[in-house]
Amino acid sequence: MTPPENRHKIQKSDLKKLISDKVFLKPNASIQIASRGGDARDPRWFFDFRAIVFEASVLDFIAEEFWRRYEHAYPFQVGGIESAAIPLITAIVLKGAEKGKPVHGFFLRKSRKRDGLMRMFEGGLTDEPAILVDDSINSGQSMSRQILALSEAGKKVSDIFVILRFRDTRAYSELVKRDSTKIDSIFTLPDFDIPLLEKNVDVPHDSFEVIWKQSGGAPSFNMVTEKSAPAVDRDHVYVGSDNGIFWAIDKKTGAPRWHLKVGPHPRWKGIFSSPAIHKEVVYFGAYDGNVYALETRTGNKKWTYAEAEWVGSSPALAPKLDLMYIGLEFGLFRKRGGIVALRLSTGERVWGHKMPEYTHGSPFYIEQKNMTVIGSNDGILYAYDAKTGEERWKFQTGGAIKASATYDARRSLIIFGSWDGSIYALEADSGALRFSFKTEMPVFSTPLVVGNLVYAASLDKNLYALSLDRGEVVWTFLTHGRIFSSPVLALDSLWIGSNDGRLYELAPENGEPRSFFQATERIVNAIAYDEKARTLFVPTVANELYCLRKRF
Repeated sequence: MTPPENRHKIQKSDLKKLISDKVFLKPNASIQIASRGGDARDPRWFFDFRAIVFEASVLDFIAEEFWRRYEHAYPFQVGGIESAAIPLITAIVLKGAEKGKPVHGFFLRKSRKRDGLMRMFEGGLTDEPAILVDDSINSGQSMSRQILALSEAGKKVSDIFVILRFRDTRAYSELVKRDSTKIDSIFTLPDFDIPLLEKNVDVPHDSFEVIWKQSGGAPSFNMVTEKSAPAVDRDHVYVGSDNGIFWAIDKKTGAPRWHLKVGPHPRWKGIFSSPAIHKEVVYFGAYDGNVYALETRTGNKKWTYAEAEWVGSSPALAPKLDLMYIGLEFGLFRKRGGIVALRLSTGERVWGHKMPEYTHGSPFYIEQKNMTVIGSNDGILYAYDAKTGEERWKFQTGGAIKASATYDARRSLIIFGSWDGSIYALEADSGALRFSFKTEMPVFSTPLVVGNLVYAASLDKNLYALSLDRGEVVWTFLTHGRIFSSPVLALDSLWIGSNDGRLYELAPENGEPRSFFQATERIVNAIAYDEKARTLFVPTVANELYCLRKRF
């Protein structure tokens, strides 16, 4: 009879068989394997380790194997990213206690909780070197983010330990070079009659130099949505923060030059409005209900407009008309939103309209058509005469319109997204529908027109390139997070941020990734580009602003 203490013990050969029988899967009608940007997955097979990582015998073997390999390096702490790493960490910590070698465990959230303490790390961190564990490593993207987060917390990653490795260790040179990290695995793909993936499909991420990084402090991690995007002039980069501070930052050094604290506002909502600049004046709205016009050199107020309860919309400027347009929000029943046209020079109200629901969406001014369009939470895109405010037409969608529109002058089309999950193209003169395209989730992003294509992002994690002639998909690029940010064209590349904390550089013609920059926090806004200095300004949800320069 098998002794009780050995009854549930397994060997490496047993684990290999379990993986072959239960973990190694091939696609069928109920298994869909997506190919993601920077992490292409082989559509012919898939490893689902969650089928076995909660079995006691499997966890016991993995913990024993871990300690056999790393006991000599004790003391250390052990961690990983939710959720597959959590049972592995637990087993390793318990095995350490059996051996009289207590070890601290922690895990990283894929994204911060949006309530409570909103922490990235659970379990805290100690000063010992960290060993990261996971069920497998393919491109290394999730490991890259973990190493970056730990590095920013002042912690060193000494080793990475996984059950299955997909590539030759040389494919992870960019991943491990920061801390001379070593990668070890129990198995590799050839153990299951699959050749090692020859080439790491992940694109280089050392092609950026961080010139500086500025933090606005006290971020609202629970508010994951499009916030204030930066704007650049000759000397400064301007951006608002959700804690209610508007910043003017020296674009060369990252040093704050001046700032303005706005008035009382709802908790977590200070400034979501993206600034616009004209003739040494910067314009923006705030959730204290004011629209501000500040001198760019000093931050002194030129004027304020204070007729709303809240302003989350971003301004659109019409300098030839001496007008700016912005959405407003009110606390009135069935009159909760609106648009107002103000004199750029004085802040005087020229015209305005009320709307039945909140208007967080931002207006878009079309000079060629003397028209301003804006969407509201009532799901309607409104078109007004830019000078007089006379309503020209309106178009009803099936969901709130949270962002701005764009214009295709060649075809006279207005393109925008809705929370009904659709991207719409309307004839500018009449508001008639030319085409629509359905995504899988709401659209909270402003499209970008370049040539014969329009680029539009969705919360379904995809960036879509659509033909403006046919309304059909030309290509898609799938990220690892929802996309609130809007695409930008700079340096002959397309740039899009994602909730996975990456800024992706893509080829505009086919969506092929050219490079990426990995931040710790979500990127929820469009970047700004300074053409003269050839620098990119990248905001995150945490009131951070990076100044990057591409290495060529």
